[in-house]
Amino acid sequence: MNTFSPLPAADRLKEIEPFHVVELLTRARQLEAAGRDIIHMEVGEPDFPTPEPIANAAIAAIRAGQTLYTPALGLPELRAAIADFYRTRYGIELPASRIAVTAGASGALNLAFASLANPGREWLLADPGYPCNRHILRTYEGRPCALPVGPDSNFQPTPAQVAAAWNEHTAGLLVASPANPTGTLLSLDQIKALAECVRERQGHFLVDEIYHGLTYPDAGDGSAETPTACAAGDDIWVINSFSKYFQMTGWRLGWMVIPEAYVRDVEKLAQNLTLCPPTVAQHAALAAFAPETIALLEARRAEFRARRDFLAPALEAIGLRVVARPEGAFYLYCDCSAVATDSFALARDLLEQAGVAATPGLDFGSNQPERHIRFAYTTGIPRLAEAVERLRHYFARQA
Repeated sequence: MNTFSPLPAADRLKEIEPFHVVELLTRARQLEAAGRDIIHMEVGEPDFPTPEPIANAAIAAIRAGQTLYTPALGLPELRAAIADFYRTRYGIELPASRIAVTAGASGALNLAFASLANPGREWLLADPGYPCNRHILRTYEGRPCALPVGPDSNFQPTPAQVAAAWNEHTAGLLVASPANPTGTLLSLDQIKALAECVRERQGHFLVDEIYHGLTYPDAGDGSAETPTACAAGDDIWVINSFSKYFQMTGWRLGWMVIPEAYVRDVEKLAQNLTLCPPTVAQHAALAAFAPETIALLEARRAEFRARRDFLAPALEAIGLRVVARPEGAFYLYCDCSAVATDSFALARDLLEQAGVAATPGLDFGSNQPERHIRFAYTTGIPRLAEAVERLRHYFARQA
């Protein structure tokens, strides 16, 4: 009998780690199928449905037969609508020619790193940070280089830290504002300082802004928008998404603002890698900027802020210390060392024993992951209150 011995996979796969939160979600679904009630605070997905005007636009597009390929960089009218959004929301004039519509923000990052990463060249990324960023980079033979960040810099890299880490092998810097898992922001002055630091070293600078719109300034009523990195220079790659603020996660649609010199390179890659972004999702997204859609999204932003303001003190009251200043996104990054020695074991036990799903620090890097855990406030306040009570009872049993 012949036996099949598969050839080894590409060496790079040895460095691609699993996304642990997805595996926790799988276990949570198994428990739910067995009749358990699980409160989901693990996955970064808004619980609100896609706004009705967007869904209706998709239905209309399907009925009109608008389901064929589009240009590789997206529908011209959608690129123009995104450019107009930058003008009305941020006061930034951007040519639509610099905007690429992509298959989610992940698709944008794939195109960016496929355009810029050379084998063995290093890229600086914050630790903790979104894990897929380093794995996408590694897929294109770049080398992620972790910058440990903490409360002293609000979990964001500083120009001094970037300068100290930069060497002859460094190609660029990727930051996120608001950041995942911490929800922290970079001010426009901070982005400008980082951009200048990278320019002086002739590197590339990428800014992940996929949580823009979901920001909660401490001053005022929260309606003022966080400035975009596009205001810090035309040489910055800026990535955004329809997933978070626009609540279109499963539609797989994002965009990227590209420095002019690289537009043709990105277009060639898009033609070969994806052909085009999802067509129906693009037609749906044309309704994302309508006044009635924006009004609904702003009301939901206010709800996210109310959830944050409820959950942060409630978690601290039971021994979980919120160590990052959560000014955006929908996460609280907590130091759990006062109540547990291993956040991965804690996350597993909270799921199994308390029916609360949270994400361990292990997913976000190697910077003290065992003492940190992330809670997403992507469910309503009544469910968050129930989760806090379950956590309180769990920790009381452990005492």
